[in-house]
Amino acid sequence: MMPRGRSGLSTVAPAKVNLTLAVVGRRDDGYHALESVFARIGLYDELTVERLAPWESPDLDRDELTVDGPCAYQPTRDDLVLRAAAALRRQGSPGLPRLRFTLTKRIPAAAGLGGGSSDAAAALLLAALAWDLEVDQTGLLALAERVGSDVPFFASALRVALVRGRGESLASLGSPAAPLGLVTVTPADRLSTEDVFAALAMRRERPVSDARAVTARLADLIATGADPAAIVALAPLLRDANDLWPAALRVLPGLAGLRFDLEQTLARPFLMSGSGPTLFAIYASIAEAAAAVAILRGSPMASLEGAVIHGAELPAAR
Repeated sequence: MMPRGRSGLSTVAPAKVNLTLAVVGRRDDGYHALESVFARIGLYDELTVERLAPWESPDLDRDELTVDGPCAYQPTRDDLVLRAAAALRRQGSPGLPRLRFTLTKRIPAAAGLGGGSSDAAAALLLAALAWDLEVDQTGLLALAERVGSDVPFFASALRVALVRGRGESLASLGSPAAPLGLVTVTPADRLSTEDVFAALAMRRERPVSDARAVTARLADLIATGADPAAIVALAPLLRDANDLWPAALRVLPGLAGLRFDLEQTLARPFLMSGSGPTLFAIYASIAEAAAAVAILRGSPMASLEGAVIHGAELPAAR
């Protein structure tokens, strides 16, 4: 955390990619049970908070949120940032001052990159500091689980993790031996997570999947400190180790054409992150990924019109 301005606090909120995602069953609460390898990447939102005096807030029952930046959106009262602050407030005191959050949005929303969940985890940390509340790691993770499925991963200190269940079970995998480069491509048409899971539930029979076995193989590889080349070599298997891909295609059929164009252009497997629609490729170095980004940004492909293209780092162990 770093001070900002007279009374504000600020932090960054990283994106993530799902290197694998296996749907392993249906839970009693109606949610699908997942096994997935999550990895933080070097693409960040920035969140700032300041305490409001009573006369500064027109709505005394609500914290405030404004969003700017290249991926800005119009927030609602149910925004994850505000839900996170409300969850912490309920655990604190009704007399806690109102907060004003400012979110600079660089992670595309509704993209499978976990930006909203990461922002929520950042809001929990900043609100605790703004209110001078002491929240231990166990309490923080419990709050995070109540706010949203992916929020516990971002509320933890883990860089790469094997995530199970609804996201509440986290097992550290360490980090690769050296940084990897990523190219992320988020098309103009976005996907709702709810719509993708609804499409998944509509299928009476799901095809046999290797995603769970590939997840275990990748987890073992990363846990032993694999070098980037070994992870890149596994990319053809990782490409098809996301069980939400068929459901995402039912909602957004054009995603198949985008993947085909990307793979033809860069001769590299493209994976889907989370419930999509972001597709990404893995490179053994950040420089290689940057060169690929330049190729895509200069491409006349119609499928890339309106797409958000980023180069990012998947960090190594410190």
